Amino acid sequence: MTARSVDLFLDGEPVRAVEGETLLEVCRRHGKRVPTLCFLETLQPVNVCRVCVVEVEGARTLAPSCSRRVEAGMRVRTDSDRVRHSRKMVLEFLASSVDLSTAPELQALVREYGARPDRYGPPAAHGAPAAPGATATLAQPPLVDNDLYVRDYAKCVLCYRCVQACGPEHQNTFAIAVAGRGFEAHIATELHVPLPESACVYCGNCVAVCPTGALMAKTEHDLRREGGWDEARQRQVDTICGYCGVGCTLRLHVQDGRIVKVTSPLDHPVTRGNLCVKGRFGWTYVQER
Repeated sequence: MTARSVDLFLDGEPVRAVEGETLLEVCRRHGKRVPTLCFLETLQPVNVCRVCVVEVEGARTLAPSCSRRVEAGMRVRTDSDRVRHSRKMVLEFLASSVDLSTAPELQALVREYGARPDRYGPPAAHGAPAAPGATATLAQPPLVDNDLYVRDYAKCVLCYRCVQACGPEHQNTFAIAVAGRGFEAHIATELHVPLPESACVYCGNCVAVCPTGALMAKTEHDLRREGGWDEARQRQVDTICGYCGVGCTLRLHVQDGRIVKVTSPLDHPVTRGNLCVKGRFGWTYVQER
């Protein structure tokens, strides 16, 4: 059955969409830049960040474009004063409570929207132990309890991508989830046990979808800590994983002739960005002398 066409107005211009499309899909197809954070093409929208909001004429509140479906006759504004002010506030809240030092795209949005997170006071010290009952996400050290990836929740914006990737949408391991409520909400293993004692299978698919570096391959984390990480000197080389017959595409990130991490393209029809522990982390033997 052919989907029906839907006519609407985008920033005053008449456009045609397909019934069932989201406003974000329509905006992208027509060259309207709408920033996103929690949204990822390979995951279902969860509507938690509110960075992608747009204004729909007649609606009381701004609409998350990643999940709002088109309707005939809609009049949508993607860059109105109200929309920009809302995005600016969201970015200020995030940047005032989260370490964005490894989130260049978010840093760029903070500058673009003129966000001033310092209006809410100085941030907590990075890496300091969290005091009992403290809610500042910056006041906690990175969790290094395995040899494959590091969890630095001082950089977590609670986008839920990692929970989705670990859960029913990709891996179906359910090793992590959102714990706590309100200001105490955070990502945790069951009963807050160390990662090696959890259900984690170390596929690293949570690392692959993290937009801020809160989850990071240990090789990258160690290089950054030593001041040796330099993406300007890196090149990416695609190859095929040789561990099994699935044929997953591995994207090798190579710096100074050495592999520094492995990912997989999000748009690959087989992997959709996902790998197993062998594909993502089982490459160190290549460089052993």
